[in-house]
Amino acid sequence: MGMATTSSLPAISNVFTPFSPPKTHRTLTTRSSLTSQSLTSAKSHLLHLISDQNRGIATQSDPQKLAQITDAIDSIASINPDQITTNNSLSGTWRLLWTTEKEQLFIIKNAGFFGTKAGDVLQVIDVEKRKLNNVITFPPDGVFFVRSDMEIASSQRVNFRFTSAVLRGKEWEFPLPPFGQGWFDSVYLDDDIRVAKDIRGDYLVVDRAPYQWKE
Repeated sequence: MGMATTSSLPAISNVFTPFSPPKTHRTLTTRSSLTSQSLTSAKSHLLHLISDQNRGIATQSDPQKLAQITDAIDSIASINPDQITTNNSLSGTWRLLWTTEKEQLFIIKNAGFFGTKAGDVLQVIDVEKRKLNNVITFPPDGVFFVRSDMEIASSQRVNFRFTSAVLRGKEWEFPLPPFGQGWFDSVYLDDDIRVAKDIRGDYLVVDRAPYQWKE
């Protein structure tokens, strides 16, 4: 007569280990926090470097300072290279803080020869209407501005084509013919500043003006 046997298998409840998903959320949050800290630090460093450069005039005679500023720009661009900067956040009145553009700096530096001085230098962008105005003001009533059509070429690049230019005083206006086209990449943009490089290798740092410029 056969004898009954008792199974030696352990109970399932004793060997089952609940599945725990990898803690990716915390990792992503940490990376995002580190990126934010890096951007804040890089932005502060860049603004400190350009703070005493008279919009770029002082940098023209200081190659070492120029190298430091362009390195700082390259650094801030590399932290978040996939940032989209050609959406509606690009629209606004942007005021020049610093540039290497020789034409703009020549006008700023030599405005006194014409009995005036350069005020705010602006880039006025309307992404929805695909319009770009480059503006140099001469307080209290003078202004020189160049109108352009623009198109979004990529996540950071804008192509533009000059369509007309105007030199305007209090009671007069002198039209000038359009002269050129090009592109610029906004390599960094936030609620306060924008950093760009253009087709000629020039650099631009601007902040959001506390007003909206209109013709």
